[in-house]
Amino acid sequence: MTHSFECPECGNSRGMLGECRQCGSEVLPLPHSDTVVMNLKFDSPSAEEALDRLTIGLRRASEIGIKAMILIHGYGASGEGGKIKWAVHDALDNNYFSDRVDEYHFGELTAFGSDAYHALLRRRPGLKAYLKHFKEGNAGMTVLIL
Repeated sequence: MTHSFECPECGNSRGMLGECRQCGSEVLPLPHSDTVVMNLKFDSPSAEEALDRLTIGLRRASEIGIKAMILIHGYGASGEGGKIKWAVHDALDNNYFSDRVDEYHFGELTAFGSDAYHALLRRRPGLKAYLKHFKEGNAGMTVLIL
């Protein structure tokens, strides 16, 4: 997870989850943007651990007013899609996160210039900078609108 948040107590950069590393504050961080990137494949978790991280991340994102989340789940070394990707897709398709996610867009279906790409940008123009990675349709990423 990138440090696009600020500690409201000491003003230092911090992550969305956990306490401030500088002052130890557990007060909710202040977001610099209404969009956050969450790397679910960081440190190679199991699919179950990645879904647990996503659940915690979605809960915190809604608490602090995040409106969109870019998930990096990877595509898998086999070339057929990894376990994290399929677990995320399955959870979203089966409404597991429906209490927090209004809509979702799989990267492979949101290629640059496609109808889905333009519809997403009309809904959330601020995503344009994040969608540069979708030029060929990035199967390792998913966009969530919260």
